[in-house]
Amino acid sequence: MKRLMLLSNSTNHGREYLDHAMPEVLAFLGPIKSLLFVPFAGSDRTLYTEKVKSRFAKEGIEVSGLIPLSGGARAIEGAEAVFVGGGNTFRLIDRLQRGRYLEPLRRRALEGMPYLGASAGSVIAAPSIKTTNDMPIVQPQWFEGLALVPFQINAHYMDADPSSRHMGETREERLREFLEENEVPVLALREGAWLRVEGDRARLEGTNGARLFRRGADPEECAPGAALDALLGSPSGR
Repeated sequence: MKRLMLLSNSTNHGREYLDHAMPEVLAFLGPIKSLLFVPFAGSDRTLYTEKVKSRFAKEGIEVSGLIPLSGGARAIEGAEAVFVGGGNTFRLIDRLQRGRYLEPLRRRALEGMPYLGASAGSVIAAPSIKTTNDMPIVQPQWFEGLALVPFQINAHYMDADPSSRHMGETREERLREFLEENEVPVLALREGAWLRVEGDRARLEGTNGARLFRRGADPEECAPGAALDALLGSPSGR
C-alpha cells in the first residue's frame, strides 16, 4: 500500500528544523528506525545530510545519505523508508535523473516503502515539476516527476496580499497560467501543511490548509483535516 507524507516546508517560522511536524512524522514512520535521506536538492550534500542525521538522532532514528555513484540504487532497494529533502527542485530532479534513481525510488514507493518529502521532495512526487517555485538553475533531461500522485503539487503557497504594491504575478496567477496549458489539478500547500496518503486515501493535515486549482474553476479552499481521496481517483481529480 502506497504511503506518502508530503510536507510543504521543513521549517516553520520561529521553530527548528521539522519541529512543527515531527510528532506526525514519527507516527507516519511507526516502528521504522532507519531512514535513507536524499540530499540532492541542496548545494552541500554532506552538510545537509548531517543536519538531517542530527535531527532524527534525537528521535532514535538512524539516517544515511544517498551518495551518487556509490551503490545508490542498492541503498534505495534496501531502504526501510526514504526522506527526500527540500531545496532546488530542478537540481534535485537532475541529480536523480543522472544517477538513474527515479525508477527504483518510484517503484519502492509504489510498493509501500514510506516516502517522506519536504518542499522539492514533495513537488517531485507529482507527475511533473512544472508547478515548482524554483528557478531552473540546472537543465534536467525532462520535467517528469515520480507520479506517486496524479495531481501537481505547489509547496510554500502564499495567498495574495491585497495591500501589496508588487505588480508581478501572484502565486495564484502563476498556477492559473499553468492550467491554461495543462489539465491536471494543482494542490497548493501553505506553510505548515502536508498531505498524508495511505493507499487510496488522502488527507490534508497540519495547519493553514491548502488551495486546490482546477482548469475552468475557481480555486477551492481545503481546510486541515479535509479528505482528498477523490484527487487520487482520476487524472482530473473529479
